[in-house]
Amino acid sequence: MKFGWINLFGAAVVLVMLIPNLFYARKHGNEENRCKNQVMNLVEQIGRYSCFILMWLPLLVWKFGFHSVAEMCIYLIGSLILLLVYLIIWALYLKRQTAQKAMALAVIPVCIFLMSGILLRHYLLVAAALVFGAGHIYVTRENQKQC
Repeated sequence: MKFGWINLFGAAVVLVMLIPNLFYARKHGNEENRCKNQVMNLVEQIGRYSCFILMWLPLLVWKFGFHSVAEMCIYLIGSLILLLVYLIIWALYLKRQTAQKAMALAVIPVCIFLMSGILLRHYLLVAAALVFGAGHIYVTRENQKQC
């Protein structure tokens, strides 16, 4: 299976991941980011937006697709399972916030981006996911320390 210029499934995954974040931002929009390390805050944001874009746009990828049906199935099923777990944890987090749930919500998107990048051989997405993971996990941990 090969994609054209746009991976609509990747775009849908990003949009679904954004939905609970938007609900949370609407309810807790004025919540302070307690991570004072501006470099790591910047790393997190660069990684986040790079992943969002690279999930659907195959920049610097010559063949955007899978080498086998098995890879495609792992990509589709793995993404859906991780996305479902992400949404379930978000629902639980909205009821009662804990550091463990916050960290799971930081790690799962990184796993989705990494898995996508590896299976699609989209190494720019892999790099962006690693940058995002380093920043997002650090910032989440710092914010949870001070609760």
